[in-house]
Amino acid sequence: MKPRIRRGRATTVVPSVFAPRDLLAEATAGMLQRPARSALTALGTVLGVGTFVAILGLTATTSSQIDARFNALTATEVTIEETVEDPDQLSGPAFPEDADARMLRVNGVKAAGVYWTVKDDRARTVRSAPVGNAGGERIDVVAASPGVLKAAVPTLSEGRLYDERMAGTGRVAVIGAGTASRLGITTLETHPALFVGEESFTVVGIVDDVERKADLLLSVVVPRTTAEQLWGAPGATESSMLISTDLGAAQQVATEAATALRPDHPEYFKAIPPPDPKTLRSTVSSDLSQLFLLLAGICLIIGAVGIANTTLVAVLERTGEIGLRRALGARARHITTQFLAESGALGALGGLVGTSLGTVTVVAVALARDWTPVVHPATVAAAPLIGLVTGLLAGLYPAWRASRIQPVEALRR
Repeated sequence: MKPRIRRGRATTVVPSVFAPRDLLAEATAGMLQRPARSALTALGTVLGVGTFVAILGLTATTSSQIDARFNALTATEVTIEETVEDPDQLSGPAFPEDADARMLRVNGVKAAGVYWTVKDDRARTVRSAPVGNAGGERIDVVAASPGVLKAAVPTLSEGRLYDERMAGTGRVAVIGAGTASRLGITTLETHPALFVGEESFTVVGIVDDVERKADLLLSVVVPRTTAEQLWGAPGATESSMLISTDLGAAQQVATEAATALRPDHPEYFKAIPPPDPKTLRSTVSSDLSQLFLLLAGICLIIGAVGIANTTLVAVLERTGEIGLRRALGARARHITTQFLAESGALGALGGLVGTSLGTVTVVAVALARDWTPVVHPATVAAAPLIGLVTGLLAGLYPAWRASRIQPVEALRR
């Protein structure tokens, strides 16, 4: 440093110091000087961080619901298929007549039934009487024991499901709502009938939806015993069994099903247990997380651009102030630190507000959908820090631009 002469003695110039307390005071004054602009500047971070927290929270909540759905539905279904390669080795049908009752004796089974699609040419067309297409519709006819309808967990729009007594004494049918519309059947009050080929059936129930085996909605479902009497027994490997189990019992039921059905020939059957949902669940959750994190990142970038733009405009408007501070001894790094402190404070404030709004959004959506809200503590803790970092990064260029302003040029404006 160059010494200066004072009263005959050489003295050194004392460098200016920007204490942390002064930095905090100047940054606060700069934000409060233009409160509306500061609020609009922080709004970008509020939206970005709020979206970040809300998206991560909703992703975790949705993943939790996906896990519950997989466990409640997929993990409670078992399918039994025939594996007889040589039909001549059978002395009768692979599935015994009392297959439903045998499976119900297995611990954990809620409902079970045998079904197959009728292949007989006499059951190729279906028509209603007295209304409907006289030529008939090409609709699959499914022969199913009453347990199949129970295992499918249907939602009836009209009528009822047939039981063992109805299946043994009359020709009855259950159809889906779509099939009823195709056949022109709008109500059961008139006891409508339909013809499968030349055989008549009374429609006793219209199914609006099912939780399992959705193809039943597009079929005409008739009792298994009636189908055997009219069109004969199914061919080898044509029939299957649908089993609904208690939660957690599916794997055990799958190992015991073949022996329960045919202790003499368990090799006639192949049990298909529910797939392990962990892989599919993790794939779905990973896809959701990646998509939502991308959206949250875009929102944060938009917020950062907003902070950078507003801070840069503030630098240009405060050129005279910056020049005066430089003339009074402020160094370039002091100017840089001041503007970084302002942008960082706005980012941190926006992060705090955004975290609160995002958490409230997750809770509100979960309550509206009757879900359990899931928000990880790490997300709540990291969100304000993300706002702070966003504000600092957004203020780097404006702060550098402010530090490059020369006092003489600034004071001339």
